[in-house]
Amino acid sequence: MKKHAALLAIAALVSTPVLAAQSGGFVDPNAPAAAVQKGGFSGPNGTQATIKQAQDLKDDDWVTMRGNLEKRVGDEEYLFRDATGTMTVEIDDKRWEGQTVSPGDKVELQGKLDKDFNSLELDVKHIKKIQG
Repeated sequence: MKKHAALLAIAALVSTPVLAAQSGGFVDPNAPAAAVQKGGFSGPNGTQATIKQAQDLKDDDWVTMRGNLEKRVGDEEYLFRDATGTMTVEIDDKRWEGQTVSPGDKVELQGKLDKDFNSLELDVKHIKKIQG
């Protein structure tokens, strides 16, 4: 019986950091305060591209883009804008790395392009808030 209690205590101690909530994510001024995402990890760099340039790249190409997240348009989907246009980006909750981002913050997104016949989306693997 003591063996089971000791194993249960060890399992509880080991799993505690996994269950701890991380903070950060996109801050939509119009969203309720409870809509905060979790952090994430650092991904590959990819080719530096604008939205207009990305339209000419292939499906599954890795790119780095700079611009602003304007608003949330779905569960993990956001409208991203740079000087050449707008596109939808998908940012999993685990990718935020504890950062808080608002529409006025410039960000660098790294990820993989998802191109269909008439749509273009970026599956973001890393997001970083940048200066200027």
